[in-house]
Amino acid sequence: MSNTDYKVLMIDDDELIARSTAEYFNILGLKTAYVTSYEAAVAFLEDNSISLLLLDINLGDRSGFDLCKKIRESYDMPILFISARTSDDDVIIALNIGGDDYIKKPYTLNVLFAKVKAILGRYEKAREAAQSVIPEPVSRADGSRLYIREDVYLDTALHKLVVGGKQEELRAMEYKLLAYLLENAGRVVTKDELLENVWGDAYTSDGTISVHIRHVREKIETDLKNPSIIKTVWGVGYVIETDGNGDDA
Repeated sequence: MSNTDYKVLMIDDDELIARSTAEYFNILGLKTAYVTSYEAAVAFLEDNSISLLLLDINLGDRSGFDLCKKIRESYDMPILFISARTSDDDVIIALNIGGDDYIKKPYTLNVLFAKVKAILGRYEKAREAAQSVIPEPVSRADGSRLYIREDVYLDTALHKLVVGGKQEELRAMEYKLLAYLLENAGRVVTKDELLENVWGDAYTSDGTISVHIRHVREKIETDLKNPSIIKTVWGVGYVIETDGNGDDA
């Protein structure tokens, strides 16, 4: 399976608009692809790495809102809605389900390009800043426990996650991911770092990381919609925060 890095993916059922926007961005040096359906977008994201999405609400017989919800289950890149629908209700829905901005049609290509470049630039700066942060040591009550909270810890001797006194099974890659985040608690771990040090595979997609993050969160977070332990730093990576409390017994 090939994997290509794109800065932008345009998702719009109007092929003329999608193609012309992608061509304009590519001419100006921003590598951009386009698809015209819900299904094509899902398939494209599985096979390629994307930094930012431009998403129309109307996708033929499917909804961009539904696609946004599906994407947010696995990916955390910025999503900018683009639509001719101008009601406040549509804007509110778009932002509440995970959209980062709402751009109303018709738009001028130069203004859209400038907005996209600005957002990508901010995320790139955040990535660089995250890589320069000095890691803080994780809290340990003993040599084999990496504590997340007082009653939540990873037992490195048994390769088990313990939550409230009960063991939670982790798959091998979920264990490696959580252990690495805990070893680097207190700083932002970039996706590139996870690919290199956890997967050891530069061709693994961002979606794979996001899916594993979601599975780990399901085991340790009390509110998946508002995670308090593994936090996403949009466009950069993840940071895991501990309270430093361990059981010395």
